[in-house]
Amino acid sequence: MKKIFLLCSAGMSTSLLVNKMKEAAKSQGYEYDIAATSLANLKDIKDEADVILLGPQVRFDKERVEEEVKNIPVDVVDMTAYGMMDGKKVLDQARKLLGEL
Repeated sequence: MKKIFLLCSAGMSTSLLVNKMKEAAKSQGYEYDIAATSLANLKDIKDEADVILLGPQVRFDKERVEEEVKNIPVDVVDMTAYGMMDGKKVLDQARKLLGEL
């Protein structure tokens, strides 16, 4: 099962978005392990992740995260989708990074 991580400052602001993404995945018949955590936990999760999405508030760390995780796709969550808590749109963003769309 593919593992999608959303990272933000504390892992709390992305928790609601994770729930919305899980709902979208279930309604579309996809199975993903989706979780939110703090950017500070990157070292703990990088070996598990298939894709990493950063909350807009930590977008300035994208280059550092990419350097640390090497071959794992990393992107910043679309700011509009984040603000609207659009789980489907963010799930589609992760699926594109996984090469599924």
